[in-house]
Amino acid sequence: MRWNDGDIRGEAGDDGSDRTGNPAQDKRQRLRGGVLTDAGNDHAWHALAAEDVCATLETGPGGLSPDSITERRQRYGRNLLPAPPRRNPLMRFLAQFNNTLIYVLLGGALAASLLDHAIDAAVIIAVVLANAVIGYIQEGRAERALESLKELVAPHASVLREDHRVTVEVADLVPGDIVLLEAGDRVPADLRLIETHRMLVDEALLTGESVTAGKDVAPLPADAPLADRHNMAFSGTLVAAGQATGVVVATGVATQIGRISTMIHAVTPMATPLLEQIDHFARRFTWFVLMGGVLLFAFAVAVRGYDWIYALIAVVAIAVGIVPEGLPAVITITLAIGVRRMAHRHAVIRKLPAVETLGATSVICTDKTGTLTRNEMTVRSVIAATGQWSITGAGYDPAAGEVRGTPAIAAAGAELLWCAQLCNDAELHQEDGEWRVEGDPMEGALLVLARKAGEHVDAVRSSWPRCDSIPFDAAHRFMATLHQDPDGGRVAYIKGAPETLFGMAAPRLDINRWTQRAADAASSGERVLAFGMKTFADDHGTLTFDDVRSGITFLGIIGFIDPPRDEVASAIAQAHSASIDVKMITGDHAATALAIARQLDLALDPRALTGVEIEAMDDATLAANVRDTAVFARTSPEHKLRIVRALQSHGLTVAMTGDGVNDAPPLKQADVGVAMGIKGTAAAKEAAEMVLLDDNFASIVSAVREGRTVYDNIRKVITWEIPTNGGETLTVVLAIILGFALPMTATQILWINLVLSITLGLVLAFEPSEPGVMQRAPRRRDAPLLSPFLLWRVVIVSILLAIATLGIFFYTLDQGRGLEVARTMVVNMFVVGEIFYLFNVRYLHLTSFSWTGVLGTPLVLLSIAVLVALQLLFTFAPFMNRVFGSRPLTLVDGMMIIAVGATLMIVLELEKLLMRRLGWFSELRD
Repeated sequence: MRWNDGDIRGEAGDDGSDRTGNPAQDKRQRLRGGVLTDAGNDHAWHALAAEDVCATLETGPGGLSPDSITERRQRYGRNLLPAPPRRNPLMRFLAQFNNTLIYVLLGGALAASLLDHAIDAAVIIAVVLANAVIGYIQEGRAERALESLKELVAPHASVLREDHRVTVEVADLVPGDIVLLEAGDRVPADLRLIETHRMLVDEALLTGESVTAGKDVAPLPADAPLADRHNMAFSGTLVAAGQATGVVVATGVATQIGRISTMIHAVTPMATPLLEQIDHFARRFTWFVLMGGVLLFAFAVAVRGYDWIYALIAVVAIAVGIVPEGLPAVITITLAIGVRRMAHRHAVIRKLPAVETLGATSVICTDKTGTLTRNEMTVRSVIAATGQWSITGAGYDPAAGEVRGTPAIAAAGAELLWCAQLCNDAELHQEDGEWRVEGDPMEGALLVLARKAGEHVDAVRSSWPRCDSIPFDAAHRFMATLHQDPDGGRVAYIKGAPETLFGMAAPRLDINRWTQRAADAASSGERVLAFGMKTFADDHGTLTFDDVRSGITFLGIIGFIDPPRDEVASAIAQAHSASIDVKMITGDHAATALAIARQLDLALDPRALTGVEIEAMDDATLAANVRDTAVFARTSPEHKLRIVRALQSHGLTVAMTGDGVNDAPPLKQADVGVAMGIKGTAAAKEAAEMVLLDDNFASIVSAVREGRTVYDNIRKVITWEIPTNGGETLTVVLAIILGFALPMTATQILWINLVLSITLGLVLAFEPSEPGVMQRAPRRRDAPLLSPFLLWRVVIVSILLAIATLGIFFYTLDQGRGLEVARTMVVNMFVVGEIFYLFNVRYLHLTSFSWTGVLGTPLVLLSIAVLVALQLLFTFAPFMNRVFGSRPLTLVDGMMIIAVGATLMIVLELEKLLMRRLGWFSELRD
């Protein structure tokens, strides 16, 4: 590391000298002026030279020592912004009652209380409280889950500590740390820049300026406005281009962005289209219940001659019975369980709607490097003017392969090897017996090549100190570094895209020959870099674009291979079996991308479109070609945005991967934006709904599987919940209309709802994936939640439950056993019928007559055991007999109820089979 000239001058007079010639005295003067009283406050760091800032913070080019870091962390705390204020627990609990369906229940409780039916009122309140407690607990778990997920995707920063480049969590930065920035990074703390290379920063978040701000290192007036502090990089802003090194001067709440942290870290509302549908359903359903209740009450009193109090209690019971009060809570729980399951599969859901949308994904647009491949670049071939060599092995272990070919690469390709080591910002080191790369994987692979060729990288770099550099940027597609050679001369080494270096080379280069060599390497799946050099006079101290624009000596090309991940081919096959198309969008050459696509069976005959071809297409033409194209090569972020929109124009649900700051628009445009957790920038993660912790394509497919499971479970909950309430309601309504005794009292209806809600009502949220879940086509974007099949189920199950319970009711009365025994039989019939119906619902698309279907999951069996125990209390406990008007039953009664319940399940399984055979409902077709 070296300081720029502007940094060394200090806070100087016009002649560049120190103000007094006594640095200690100058520092004391500044301290007395209140500028440097303590790091982390709003000091005028921009008014000081970098040398003075570093001296004050007791740091230097090599960074801080471990002891200094520990002391500063204790002094300044972690580099974190304050968390949003938590909601008051009491207010959070009361918010659980702010639901239209709950208002109906509370109204029923009030009516029962006014009519001196204290037990009925108490049971209604118990149902409401049970729902509120479940919602309160779940909401607390959701908050804790979000906090833990934020930790999982915590951003990282590259810093220098004790002369070593290391990656640390942003929260661990302290004042005095030396931070390395490059394009795409989010600035991790407030930094005083000490070295910049064509640095542009997007500070719109802080200043409101839409134009990126250029950065340099020269001191500024102390009263410079925030937007004019060009030698500062502020926490939370985005590096749009270039590279820089800065020293941390403020962390956490002391940063500029800390003052508006509440705005930056505003919690995203977790409302989903699904829950909005449920809320809309609840409002319409409430009016239906109220109007139906009024009409039924009038009919019972005026036509059937019911006592108005008795009729009102019956109507309240019906209203309470038909309202699916636990449905919103159970759906939220189901979504949250899906989030947790996806986290176990290395997919962190940042925005809850993604859980629902993932199940409908019909196209996955994925990057290649690190997602489909291992992101462990290995040099496979080296071609220089004086020889050609092949390299064996894979990964970053120098001992895992060798250089093959003659003459010896260390002699014939020496200049090429020096260029590979010196025009290189990566570091290769061994950690816990495993070789790791800090920096770009391709640059790491070049260091591995040098070691395989017998080069001592550290010795070469120390013998050729770097004087200046032009960092790689997509705009110019090359990197150049200026070095002092061992004899005191100046040499520039350049590496970049072959076509770029071909244009910079001396006229005598046989461009056609080298172009063919590069194309041959790319056609075999290799990624190709070209290398060159240019010598300068001994006093040449800086490197500009004009210096290397022409006249370089072309040294050769090196081909890299990034092998596909072992599990990706099977994941792509699974996606295809689920009728999900996979599109590769990459910046690589078309030939390289197609080679990888063929290895992974991305398509039967993969076709590629390049960025140039996309540029020539209008939106209509692109939309016409996008579905038949498997590979998009040499693309820009703008192309990705157009590709996503073109796919969506066909009504497809698109999941899109991205890792850079410029990927934010296509990530937001996609139905599910997927950011890379390892190589992804903070901007990409913030724009995405999901973050892959392992950057692995297989994790996307696993997440889609979980998304489909979540959606299936939500449908199962609805399919089970609504017919349950419908059967109760139909039974009581028939009794009132036909004029016979109510088969259940209001209290007994409330008991059924309560015990079913706290047992069977929750277990469907935990159901595993159905067999064949990834063999079905994705659901349509406009597919309704309450499909025709579900509506059919509501009707048929309600009718069957009503028939079963009324049959049991009249059979018992005919035996002369009394109304209380008959009602006890009805209550138990409902509970047993719901148990058998639960097993039927566990498989919406397949038969439940299987060993797995019969046994259920441990949670299902546990909930049934609890439910049976509660029903035994209801039936046989004397105090329950007094409260609910129940009576003990015989063993024969129990066997008959179980037989009817089993018959109900058989009928519904036959109905399911018939529907599949007739093909009446598309969702049941094979």
